[in-house]
Amino acid sequence: MTRLGGFRRPSIIPGFGLTFGFTIAYFSLIILIPLIALVLRSAGLGWGGFWAAATDARVLGALRTSFITALIAAGINVVFGTMIAWVLVRYRFPGRRIFDAMVDLPFALPTAVAGIALTAIYAPNGFVGQLVAPLGIRIAYTPIGIVVAMIFIGLPFVVRTIQPILEETSKEVEEASATLGANRFQTIFRVLLPSLTPAILTGFALAFARAGGEYGSVIFIAGNIPFVSEIAPLLIVIRLEEFNYSGAAVIATVMLLISFLMLFLINLIQAWSRRRYGYGA
Repeated sequence: MTRLGGFRRPSIIPGFGLTFGFTIAYFSLIILIPLIALVLRSAGLGWGGFWAAATDARVLGALRTSFITALIAAGINVVFGTMIAWVLVRYRFPGRRIFDAMVDLPFALPTAVAGIALTAIYAPNGFVGQLVAPLGIRIAYTPIGIVVAMIFIGLPFVVRTIQPILEETSKEVEEASATLGANRFQTIFRVLLPSLTPAILTGFALAFARAGGEYGSVIFIAGNIPFVSEIAPLLIVIRLEEFNYSGAAVIATVMLLISFLMLFLINLIQAWSRRRYGYGA
């Protein structure tokens, strides 16, 4: 690998300059320019106007609902997504391929269809809603329903991130751990989880980012009550319907900053995990 004008030439295959230029142009047009335009639109209000719009009580309530429920859903997905990936990789059973294919269903299913289906199941007169209603538990039209919808759309990100790492992890490692006297919990927490930590964090980050910005599958089951179950993406749509474009841009900018900070923090933890355990270095 040689250096070329401050850049590292990745290989002897020609076309680095063309492909690098295309990558930068594509990245700028698709990601950077729209994000910069969003920030500039919100900056047009001035710092005072931006701060007033960002700290509005209804905006803060919607942001809190979106990101707290997204964190809860991503955390739940990490636990059960890891278990599902483990079952799919380590065990063979009838219908495994069908079950494996169904994990990707939230990717292909339109979000509105998912929202309607979840609402029909968890509404007070739905199949699950009727079972928990006598216990005083209400799922649909509450923050619980938001978490359920976010779990549904975020689970594949965790499973598909962890599954390839598990497939590369040899069973002999687990058998060697048992041979050396480790019990099952020691094998899981001292042998398997360290190697899976970067993948788990990546799956968590993807599930959190997807849930935080979810709209279609959530609005049907959320109830959309301000200060209770109103999510930030819905409030952006409401601001647009009110022709308050600057207000919508402010909410979107705040969501962008929060998501970026969360993903940046998770990436730092991932880097520390790789250095700590020596995986993926």
